[in-house]
Amino acid sequence: MPILPAGPLSYGMQLPIQSQSAIYAEPWEGGAAPADLAEIARTADRTGFAYLASCDHVAIPRRLAEGMSTVWYDPVATLGFLAGVTERVLLMSHVAVVGLRHPLATAKQYATLDHLSGGRLILGVGAGHVREEFEALGADFDGRGGVLDETVDALKAALGPEEYPEFAGERFSFSGLGQLPRPAQERVPIWVGGSSPAAVRRAAVRGDGWLPQGDPRGKLPEQIARLHALREAAGVAEPIVVGAITEPLYVGEPDWSVGRRTLSGKPEALAESLREYAAMGVHQIQVRFRSRSRAELTDQMAAFAADVAPHLDR
Repeated sequence: MPILPAGPLSYGMQLPIQSQSAIYAEPWEGGAAPADLAEIARTADRTGFAYLASCDHVAIPRRLAEGMSTVWYDPVATLGFLAGVTERVLLMSHVAVVGLRHPLATAKQYATLDHLSGGRLILGVGAGHVREEFEALGADFDGRGGVLDETVDALKAALGPEEYPEFAGERFSFSGLGQLPRPAQERVPIWVGGSSPAAVRRAAVRGDGWLPQGDPRGKLPEQIARLHALREAAGVAEPIVVGAITEPLYVGEPDWSVGRRTLSGKPEALAESLREYAAMGVHQIQVRFRSRSRAELTDQMAAFAADVAPHLDR
């Protein structure tokens, strides 16, 4: 089920449990188990969510641990596990910090994931922001923007159909090295994450999709216009999938404090609010639900799919 710029407004979600930053993790996630993660994935698969996403951090320094926590599941392992318990939902890294690894190593992991999942991968990539993480792995933190640009170019070759991909760049070069299995998709979509000027330019010039990070609604139209202008100036003719992260959601009238930023209420009202994203030129929204348990979360997911989603394209 590809997500297309010309299609209806799609909706997906960042998985809970696999990353537990204090910014968004719910208290119940700290005691959750793999079975909870699997049930959430099955619910998404069954109810029509377009994708499930998993983050990427290798290690968190003590100075950031209180806010970020140190709970960050490996995205390839997590998405591979969930591929085995789902059938149709797409599997996305949001985002893989690909500058931490050689592009051939990244290609091996994600090509295998795409092969095993029957072509359900979306490779979301980003520059990263934790200096100590880069330094521990011997990666270039200060030059990470340039590294990411070249890595995306290298990944387009390494994730293509050729058994022996070839690439020659300033930092990376490979040829005569075979990698099987190849991805099931003829072309793995690469979506670029981030909202900085450099990230928007990177998405415009190199990406099949753009994953903004934290842009409020009021700033999105300007960012989207810049994205399209940069893409046109670069001579890229293919359309790009534009995403947005919505406000936290709660379907119905909550009997507990869900926070002032949370959109809650009747399904029709939620859909009316979310349709504003489509009017801005957004093609897919990433939703996150307030919840006090896994059961409440899966109930919210099912309610959104049944009662809100049918109204998104009216």
